[in-house]
Amino acid sequence: MTSYFGQDEQARTLLDAAAGGRMHHGWILAGPKGIGKAAFARAAALRLLADAAGPSFQSSGLDVPEDHRIARLFASGAHPDYAELERLEKDNGDYARNISVDQVRGLQRLFSNVPSFSDRRVIVIDSADDLERGAANALLKNLEEPPAGTIFLLVSHAPARLLPTIRSRCRLLRFSPLPDDQMRQVLRQNLPDLADDGEMEALIAMGQGSPGRALEFAGLGLAQVESLMREILTTGDLDNSRRLMLAKMLSPKAARPRYEALLERGPAFIAAAARAREGRPLATAVDAWEQARSLAAGAVILSLDPSSVVFELCSLIAGMADVREAA
Repeated sequence: MTSYFGQDEQARTLLDAAAGGRMHHGWILAGPKGIGKAAFARAAALRLLADAAGPSFQSSGLDVPEDHRIARLFASGAHPDYAELERLEKDNGDYARNISVDQVRGLQRLFSNVPSFSDRRVIVIDSADDLERGAANALLKNLEEPPAGTIFLLVSHAPARLLPTIRSRCRLLRFSPLPDDQMRQVLRQNLPDLADDGEMEALIAMGQGSPGRALEFAGLGLAQVESLMREILTTGDLDNSRRLMLAKMLSPKAARPRYEALLERGPAFIAAAARAREGRPLATAVDAWEQARSLAAGAVILSLDPSSVVFELCSLIAGMADVREAA
């Protein structure tokens, strides 16, 4: 429930503030979507509540022993000093578009009583980007006059879009994409049956430091797609065989998820290749990236023929190989 990877510096910042009596009542956990900010927020909430309630324990980072009384209560979802706001699930399995004002106002029931186990309460909002306008204003009132001992942890993928008055009343804690070794740890934990190292590396490339993003593409067999793109980049695919193979592979309706994965991966693949270039090859790669990004952005919206899109996208990659060999 509270498992997270990396972000050691962020954990130290939070715990040092709490231990030093400088704990701000509002924190914005900011960074790309899918890198584990929400898991970090829940782990931080548990650690803060456990530290405040006792008994004390020795632990690195945000870890709390599983047999700690607060950990057991937290895991059961019954901790009276903790609340989490997120979009509600509807009867049809979909989720509400926003976190409503009624959800935020519902926190007043929590604030109307003193904390049960210590002088501390923690509220996690996942994510603050989902707050409807009225909900954001209602939250702002709590941030302006925070209930005693209450800590707000606001997950945000785009903090610049939050109300300026909310940002000004919170401390910003920035999160970065995970390095590849930590990505492997997350993927191995979540995909224990994944034995294909090539597929693992393809998912890491797709994720670009975001485990959540990588997991969205699990099971699509992207290693083959990644391998063919690399072969096109290396050889230029002079006989078009690899481009045609990918176009045939990704054009059927049943292959739509893999096709959309290529649309996301293609521009990033070109950008990664461009970083190793300079001079004219770099200029060509940048031009290819701009064309690939434009093509991928409009492919689904404009209902372009998948076979043609795949062939054109791979031709941009092939063109980079021609320039490199000529240079």
